[in-house]
Amino acid sequence: MSRSRAIKVLVIDDSALMRQMLSAMLAEDPGIEVVGTAANAFVARERIKTLRPDVLTLDVEMPGMDGITFLERLMRLYPLPVVMVSSLTEKGAGVTVRALELGALDFVTKPQGGVREGLSTIVQEIRSKIHAAAGARVRARCPAALARSAPPVSGPRRIAGTVIAIGASVGGPQAITEILEPLQRDTPPIVIVQHMPQRFTRHFAERLDGQCGIDVREAQDGDLLHPGLALIAPGGAHMALSHRPGGYAVRVFDGDPVNRHRPSVDVLFESVARIAGPNALGVILTGMGDDGAKGLRAMQRAGAHTIAQDEESCVVFGMPEHAIRLNGAREVLPLEKIAGRMARWEPAPGQPGPAIP
Repeated sequence: MSRSRAIKVLVIDDSALMRQMLSAMLAEDPGIEVVGTAANAFVARERIKTLRPDVLTLDVEMPGMDGITFLERLMRLYPLPVVMVSSLTEKGAGVTVRALELGALDFVTKPQGGVREGLSTIVQEIRSKIHAAAGARVRARCPAALARSAPPVSGPRRIAGTVIAIGASVGGPQAITEILEPLQRDTPPIVIVQHMPQRFTRHFAERLDGQCGIDVREAQDGDLLHPGLALIAPGGAHMALSHRPGGYAVRVFDGDPVNRHRPSVDVLFESVARIAGPNALGVILTGMGDDGAKGLRAMQRAGAHTIAQDEESCVVFGMPEHAIRLNGAREVLPLEKIAGRMARWEPAPGQPGPAIP
């Protein structure tokens, strides 16, 4: 898309008031042109064909064909950047996580109370996410059943005291799902930061736990790590690696945002560099901004093996690109090769065990 013209947006929502208000507020941004609206998926399908929008805003709950079914078909047949409009309810959070796994780039939560007053508080967030989505790389997606047919990957016998740390943002839910699904229970423990708010991370972990051969949980303070377990940092809190006799645990704690994020990838990676050193593998995936770049470099300097996702397979190349520019990545790999590389990885022979503070 040419940067010299406005981003063409199609607003899809079953509420006439929401369509009207959202369109008016987006149109106040000179870089955005609302080319049309649709009250349901069937109208949206026809308007996508005729209006050729650059970005869609998509309501989760719609009559006839719900937003998830529409999104799944869209990503398989006519992939476009999509920003979901979700509710803050438990059901809304779970459905939104599913949308992110299917390829939606980001989401905003519907305001509670009056539409006009509520939208005015989040309009800048919506605009910024539309601008970010317009620059993202979206590819056709296979149906979930086919995606899960990838053969399991397993590696050599492990050295005690190893750990894998993963960081991601925009596009991360889908990338993390693709990486974790084929892993087996001989995989070293995994700690993950995915930029996501409170409530959503628990749903994300629960969905992954049902899909993967390893256990996946939202982390709690003091959780012990063991092979075949992945812990996801809870939204709204930082997560760091800590030492325990013979292995590792995690600390989950409050704190100021780092790189505008809480949880922050840098907080996790820097703790892994201090505690695990050369017995760690760090992986930085698709995402906007530079969170995790300095932390991956710290891991690399501490002797860890480090991997950045390559530009071609990223939805947004920002986080991996910054890490590569800082010389933090020992390898740059396409997404489809990262799980296999994780399974084959072993620390160099003779590396010491976990650091003891």
